[in-house]
Amino acid sequence: MPKFLIQATYTAEGTKGLLEEGALGRRAAVDQVVTGLGGTVEAMYFAFGEDDIVLILDFPDPVSMAAVSLTVKASGALRTRATPLLTLDEIDEAARRQVAFRAPGA
Repeated sequence: MPKFLIQATYTAEGTKGLLEEGALGRRAAVDQVVTGLGGTVEAMYFAFGEDDIVLILDFPDPVSMAAVSLTVKASGALRTRATPLLTLDEIDEAARRQVAFRAPGA
């Protein structure tokens, strides 16, 4: 199942919602969204600094992750970045594949 690292920053409006609901309320909302598309929440942490929240999510396919990303961004409550995560085996497989590439100017 594809795995994604999500890094997000709350907008002022999103922060107000977090203060009203609390962290457990937001976790319940995240669980509902992710499981509704057949995924699971592996980890969820709140942070401070550049990112307010960091998650590791599993989804059955990248389209499910894209659907969540579009919906969350459209809310205006968060600015998010989603990074696909690859296993060691997937990187080894990628390293074995032949790629026809010529560097610029070569």
